[in-house]
Amino acid sequence: MLRKFLIPLAVAAAGAGSAQAQDALNVGANIGNVPWEFQDESGAFVGFEVDLANAVAAKLGREVEIVNIPFNGLFSAVQSGRIDMAMSSITITDERLQSVSFAQPYYDSDQSLTVGADGPASLDEMTDKVVGVDTGSTGDMWATEHAEEYGFADIRRYEGLQPAMLDLTAGRIDGYISDIPALQYYVKDKPALQVVQRIETGEKYSFMFAKDAELAAEVNEIISGLKEDGTLAELHETWFGAAPDDGTSTVTVLDMPSAE
Repeated sequence: MLRKFLIPLAVAAAGAGSAQAQDALNVGANIGNVPWEFQDESGAFVGFEVDLANAVAAKLGREVEIVNIPFNGLFSAVQSGRIDMAMSSITITDERLQSVSFAQPYYDSDQSLTVGADGPASLDEMTDKVVGVDTGSTGDMWATEHAEEYGFADIRRYEGLQPAMLDLTAGRIDGYISDIPALQYYVKDKPALQVVQRIETGEKYSFMFAKDAELAAEVNEIISGLKEDGTLAELHETWFGAAPDDGTSTVTVLDMPSAE
């Protein structure tokens, strides 16, 4: 059952102050997904994808309204039309392209294993251990597929990073499998936690839409422009402290993904 967390927040896009409420771009996001979308000390929604959504909305001449939805609920939310677009470091996959559409990717990533300071040093040491994942995420799919290979005792599923990190810190799980950029960002000032292994999955992230939605093609063209004018590269440097590598999807204009 979809558990709903509705925390509407109007995020004004530059130049869109006169937009009417019905013209708002309703964007679903799993808030707490650092550094992509999370709340700062004031409670405002911030992050790489929040900034990118605002840049896209500015080009559309619309305001953004962000709706906080657990990751697994984002798929039904775009399919039902409850939201116009979803973001939460969502990986483009052939399976997902059967039922939803994506704009071109804007970030290349892999999964990772994060543990406590004295935890397992690699996946090979996770035999008979409990691993945490985000419900319905690529990490969930990877852990489920490889559970027998690595001998996980159990896979515990969470609705976001924060509750998983609380359980990892408390020793209620032994490791956490999720997107490597989010975990590297999260643990950088937390000596009790460490990312010990990159899990190569070759993932690419983008905004997600209802299947064949016209908005997907519009946003795809806008992302091309944001790559060409350097906006995406600037966002990468702001949130990750370094310029994106040449040839990555953050700087390379790509075709809109299609189902095979």
